[in-house]
Amino acid sequence: MFRRMTWLAAVLVAVGIWAGPATAAPSESQKLVARAAATLERLASNENFRERLQPMLSRARAVLIVPHLVKAGFVLGGEYGEGVMLTRGPDGWSHPAFYALASGSLGLQAGIQDSEVIFIVMTDRALQAILANSLKLGADVGVAFLTIGGGLEASTTTNMRADIYAFSHSVGFFGGGALEGAVIKPLESWNRSYYRRGVTPADILIARTVANPGADRLRDLLRD
Repeated sequence: MFRRMTWLAAVLVAVGIWAGPATAAPSESQKLVARAAATLERLASNENFRERLQPMLSRARAVLIVPHLVKAGFVLGGEYGEGVMLTRGPDGWSHPAFYALASGSLGLQAGIQDSEVIFIVMTDRALQAILANSLKLGADVGVAFLTIGGGLEASTTTNMRADIYAFSHSVGFFGGGALEGAVIKPLESWNRSYYRRGVTPADILIARTVANPGADRLRDLLRD
């Protein structure tokens, strides 16, 4: 058991889960916002996206876009990605708050995969769990998955009462497991860097006390 946990720790550190994200310079956080916009544009050209995801956006409480979710392992595995979340309100979409998604897993799995993932948050319960820094996918809220494109991990969402819908586009091969058990955590230093002041996710997403014009393109895409 000790040997297994040692290998698991090595895998998680390799993908950045336990090592933790470094503080981002404003240029780095802006690059992540730009990559999120590019992901949204790319998936918007896919028929599955248009037919299933876009109608949900009009009813969503929030959206979390992770341009690169890297998943790697051999029996022991882990995944890590950084993304941005925006909330939908009467006056449109908020400016983005920065989050990380991370998990580790044991079981039959092998390979490496790089995915673009868009999480559509449909309920207040899920949004409040994310804002409380305590959300664990599949445990605290119900999640349904749809993979666009190739990959053996593709699954069709049949749960129409899920708190969160996760749409992904994967590159590479990875057998075993989905995103259940992944934890979503705020990147406080990234938020501070992007808005050049101390700010909480609730300040950005609910109170909307800060703004950055660098996110205008992403917000415009969500309005389309």
